[in-house]
Amino acid sequence: MKLGKVEFCHFLQILALFLCLSGMNQAELSRSRSKPYFQSGRTRTKRSWVWNQFFVLEEYMGTDPLYVGKLHSDVDKGDGSIKYILSGEGASSIFIIDENTGDIHATKRLDREEQAYYTLRAQALDRLTNKPVEPESEFVIKIQDINDNEPKFLDGPYTAGVPEMSPVGTSVVQVTATDADDPTYGNSARVVYSILQGQPYFSVEPKTGVIKTALPNMDREAKDQYLLVIQAKDMVGQNGGLSGTTSVTVTLTDVNDNPPRFPRRSYQYNVPESLPVASVVARIKAADADVGPNAEMEYKIVDGDGLGVFKISVDKDTQEGIITIQKELDFEAKTSYTLRIEAANMHVDPRFLSLGPFSDMTTVKIIVEDVDEPPVFTSRLYSMVVSEAAKVGTIIGTVAAHDPDASNSPVR
Repeated sequence: MKLGKVEFCHFLQILALFLCLSGMNQAELSRSRSKPYFQSGRTRTKRSWVWNQFFVLEEYMGTDPLYVGKLHSDVDKGDGSIKYILSGEGASSIFIIDENTGDIHATKRLDREEQAYYTLRAQALDRLTNKPVEPESEFVIKIQDINDNEPKFLDGPYTAGVPEMSPVGTSVVQVTATDADDPTYGNSARVVYSILQGQPYFSVEPKTGVIKTALPNMDREAKDQYLLVIQAKDMVGQNGGLSGTTSVTVTLTDVNDNPPRFPRRSYQYNVPESLPVASVVARIKAADADVGPNAEMEYKIVDGDGLGVFKISVDKDTQEGIITIQKELDFEAKTSYTLRIEAANMHVDPRFLSLGPFSDMTTVKIIVEDVDEPPVFTSRLYSMVVSEAAKVGTIIGTVAAHDPDASNSPVR
């Protein structure tokens, strides 16, 4: 027969009352074995004022006061001559006692999560003299737990990171749910974890809440973030248990699993011969899908006829290769240069060498453009001698200049 939540609570309440009554019977049976009690000014008597722990079910929703237990003294002959008095935590405000019978009732709904037990004191008085017939005794009323609290993730939502390409079973993060119910009684606070969203990429350990990778070769460059929903359910995950959820955002962190690659096999740039030394000729860049240090690379000229004329360096911010001039260009001396350039990652991960090589080559051809240069004299200084008597129009010497361009244009 399946019970609803309300019916199940009523069943637990009846069971708790049965246990309380059973405890009282055991207390009465134990009185004959009680230790003797000595009271000043009186003869030695056998102690009959012995209390076991009482239990009362929390969250009782009935309209009548809830029966907790019964106090009784062997001195009480049932003729109404004994009066029972209750004091301590919750006396009168929560717990009341029938002064004639010793029956204790709870008048308010009790919450174990607010207070798990109450310590009270009982006293039996002679109704005529108002003097104690038993020594005052202390006892405890313990609040019996029911499953009225769902598990909660107090630290959620969570964020975590795990390297891409991690092996299956790599730990990502541990989530923890707490249940305010009594961990020492039943399964109300025994939690199991399951994953509601995030499969088949991740899994969670049912008992520990440790989230692990469940698929190999997860690639950050394909998808770098996953949203997981984790559930914690009490009653060891059984039907009828209460549950709570939290979200976990998992980010795949980068590893160097992508080599640099030039998008083109060759490049060509035109450069005027008049460009000053140290000027930038061109910028080239190898593409790398990785980020941060894993995308850092260096460039070098490994071959070609422009080894001494050009150099290449890396822009740390953009990871571009910057080609600059080291010597003056002369179209008339050489009209083009060919450079063989290599780009290589600076930080290579040995685990992914099989995906390499982690370098690439390209060809850069530099065309030198002719610039119309001014005529050049054959000498920077000419020395000539002329007589002071020379007549106007007398030739005193000759200067010569030529056009350095390939066109060799006439000079005037």
